Amino acid sequence: MSAKSAPARPMPRLYLATPVVDDVAALAAALPSLLARADVAAVLLRLADSDPRTLLGRIKTLAPIVQGAGAALLLDGHADLVARGGADGAHLIGLEAMQETLPSLKPDRIAGVGGLHTRHDAMVAGEAGADYVLFGEPGAHGERPSAEAIAERLNWWAELFEPPCVGYAANRDEARDFAAAGADFVLVADMIWSDQAGSAAALADVAMALKEGWALKEGYAAAGHSLTGRN
Repeated sequence: MSAKSAPARPMPRLYLATPVVDDVAALAAALPSLLARADVAAVLLRLADSDPRTLLGRIKTLAPIVQGAGAALLLDGHADLVARGGADGAHLIGLEAMQETLPSLKPDRIAGVGGLHTRHDAMVAGEAGADYVLFGEPGAHGERPSAEAIAERLNWWAELFEPPCVGYAANRDEARDFAAAGADFVLVADMIWSDQAGSAAALADVAMALKEGWALKEGYAAAGHSLTGRN
C-alpha cells in the first residue's frame, strides 16, 4: 500500500445496500428502475438466513439485473457463494474474516472490509489487499461513531492511501459530508428503503448530496487547503 501521488480523486459514487432479502421477486422487480436513477457503482446484497440452495437462487436472480445495470454485485458475507452465484465479490467484517477469506476471493473477485475499529486495523486491511475499506457502519447493536469521527477517518485515509475508502451514511447530510471528506464511495442502506418519498427519489437525492459534497471538497483543494484544516 503506497502513499498517494495524485492530488485529487474523482467524484464519489454510490454503493447501495439492499434490505435483508427474503422476497427476491419484489427486489428484482424494483432494481432496474432504481439503478437507472443514479450512478450506482455496486450493490451489497444482504441475504436473510436460509439454506445454501435458496441463497444461491436469490443471488443468481439478482446478479444479472445488477450487473446489467453496470454495477457490481457484492454479498454481505457468504464469500463461499460468490463464485457459484455469479456475484462479483463479498464484503467481509473484521480482520479475522478478511484473513480467512481473502485468499479465496483474490485476485478474481472483489473483497471489501468493514468492522475496522482503529486506524491500525484499516492499514492492515489495506496492506493485505482489501479492495476497499469501509468506515462508519453500525455495529451489532446499532452503535456507530459520530459523523464527525467518520468524516475525519475518511479524510485521513483519502489523503494518505491508495485503496478506495467507503463511508456509511445514515442520512443525506452524512452522504454530503463524507463526499466532502474524500470518500471514494458512499454506502447507503436503510435510509433509501425507508424514505417516504420512495426509494428512487431517495437515491436520486443522495446522489445530488454527493455532488454537493464533492464540489465542496474541490473548492477546498482549489484554495490550497485540506479538509482537516491543514495546508
